[in-house]
Amino acid sequence: MSHVPAPVDATRTSAWKALRRHHDELVEQGIDLRAWFAADPDRASSLSYEAGGLHFDLSKNIVTAETLDLLVDLARQVGVEERRDAMYRGEHINTTEDRAVLHTALRRPKEQTGELIVDGQDVVADVHEVLDRMYAFAERVRSGEWKGVSGCRIEHLVSIGIGGSDLGPVMAYEAMRPFADAGIDCRYISNIDPNDMAAKVAGLDPQTTLVIIVSKTFTTLETLTNAREVKEWMLTELQRSGAIDGTAASRADAIRAHFVAVSTALDHVEEFGIDPKNAFGFWRWVGGRYSVDSAVGLSLIIVFGPDRFKSFLAGFHEMDEYFQQTPLERNVIALMGLLNVWYVNFFHTQSHAVLPYCQYLHRFPAYLQQLTMESNGKSVRWDGEVVTSATGEVFWGEPGTNGQHAFYQLLHQGTVIVPADFIAFANTANPAVDAGQDVHELLLGNFLAQTKALAFGKTAEEVRAEGTPEQIVPARIFTGNRPTTSIMADELTPFALGELIALYEHITFVQGTIWGIDSFDQWGVELGKQLAKEITPAFHDDDALRRQDASTQALIRFYRDHRR
Repeated sequence: MSHVPAPVDATRTSAWKALRRHHDELVEQGIDLRAWFAADPDRASSLSYEAGGLHFDLSKNIVTAETLDLLVDLARQVGVEERRDAMYRGEHINTTEDRAVLHTALRRPKEQTGELIVDGQDVVADVHEVLDRMYAFAERVRSGEWKGVSGCRIEHLVSIGIGGSDLGPVMAYEAMRPFADAGIDCRYISNIDPNDMAAKVAGLDPQTTLVIIVSKTFTTLETLTNAREVKEWMLTELQRSGAIDGTAASRADAIRAHFVAVSTALDHVEEFGIDPKNAFGFWRWVGGRYSVDSAVGLSLIIVFGPDRFKSFLAGFHEMDEYFQQTPLERNVIALMGLLNVWYVNFFHTQSHAVLPYCQYLHRFPAYLQQLTMESNGKSVRWDGEVVTSATGEVFWGEPGTNGQHAFYQLLHQGTVIVPADFIAFANTANPAVDAGQDVHELLLGNFLAQTKALAFGKTAEEVRAEGTPEQIVPARIFTGNRPTTSIMADELTPFALGELIALYEHITFVQGTIWGIDSFDQWGVELGKQLAKEITPAFHDDDALRRQDASTQALIRFYRDHRR
């Protein structure tokens, strides 16, 4: 194991102190994006960047050239570059779990085999051994060679997981829908609420359905509960249809034909009835929220095909290379992470909106919630000391234009500042024209209008010039100076999606490094799991009930009184 140095306390650096003075000066002088643009005709071009196939416009952020210089100084003083390089080398930067952090290895090309040896393992070779097995399996399913127990080809997938084993695949499945070409769809079950499972299997023919159980340890409570429920549904329906009889051998054949696993716990997989040859593993250095490009993405390979999954991985790798090789001054990924720190720690913002103007990305903000908040929602540094500044942000969002008719009021005229990332594409998978108007251009017009309105607002004089009655002028003023970043690409492809995911992975890393926290553990999710195991018996056991606090006891008694 490599030695990981203690984090640098960012708040004690000269750059942090300079940023504090700089912030106070900006506020005293008056933050005015209109004036800044007027004074600098090149502001938009000088604050625009290209990375891979993505275009970034940072010009509508509350930054000057001095701001960016100071933020880069801060990154250097806390060692962002050194920690980044340690991560890529496979050092154990996940200190609380004593693990390497190698999600970037999941998308390294096969040609790099032999270049990354970690803990005695050729990591790239290991990754591609699993990828090749998944590609071969997916082709069997897509071609119809793999058949259900009654000889039917597979037309439906049910993927069962939770957290990173669900959020990533669901998001990517929705994002890449236009590229599905095998006549196979997928439904994802995650919530232990029985309503989720019931809704997802409704209308499915078990004879044409393949189930993927995604659990590294094959012990995750929610996943295994749902897996057992789906297995019972599958066997009951197959027997009802006459596809199998009630013998143990027939049931076992059905499980082997209709269930596969993404797991490394082959003993538990086999106990469930799945042939271990149909289990695909991943590694302890892959956190769940970083795993969509691992075996966790098996459903994506089946639905979209190996070639598109390879393009997906290539998009990740493009951004990995850019982040590692581009100097911080021009590294838009690092700059976006530093801007988030700027807003959280100096403007005291507490949330961050991600607003894709593309319906296929409707699950992207939910995916980012886990990536960012499970990573950086910490109050202890990686050396065990308490943090010295605010950390983390609440990430949230919805696609435009839906959000415009819901929460944009707060973005424009609320009392809090919410930095926002707007994402859009020059081309759409589904062109449409309405009354001579290109509908995609109508969407992009809204995308551009919102960032313009947030940046520049509307003055009282402009409101009065429209003939607005004086008594309602104040209600129609927009102060502007609300920061946004615009991200555009040619179109939403598997490659572009991989780029977007990697972008936010590395933004999250930069923020965590500045704050001195381990962005790769998630101990905060453990206590609730532990208590749930202790509380559940209390529904029927009076001794267990008496051991609970007064509030929990009262709520359980309500349940007992009202359960039908």
